[in-house]
Amino acid sequence: MSPRIVYSTDPKPTNLCPRCGRDPCVCDKIDMPARQQVAYVQRDRKGRAGKTVTVVSGLQHTPVTFKELLIVLKEACGAGGTFKDGEIEIQGDQREKVAEKLKKLGYKVKFVGG
Repeated sequence: MSPRIVYSTDPKPTNLCPRCGRDPCVCDKIDMPARQQVAYVQRDRKGRAGKTVTVVSGLQHTPVTFKELLIVLKEACGAGGTFKDGEIEIQGDQREKVAEKLKKLGYKVKFVGG
């Protein structure tokens, strides 16, 4: 975890990236292996007109790898989905299917929320 700045005389303190903790951000260039990552799986309905989606977050991949993972998860669930803001969204409550597929791919999976 990056150290939090309490006081600085620097007129422009650097803002570190919340995902990778670096300045400049290298999130789009780093592609960590699946066995070193934890996938957080949650069900969400906020801001979606009451529609339920399954959100996979906490992964650090390149955009190309995210798209490939999205295709695999959509096929496993038989549902649509998208990739937005570093998170994968699958339509419907598919938490169990998504978690099972991610475990088979080598990710550690944690459920978030109730």
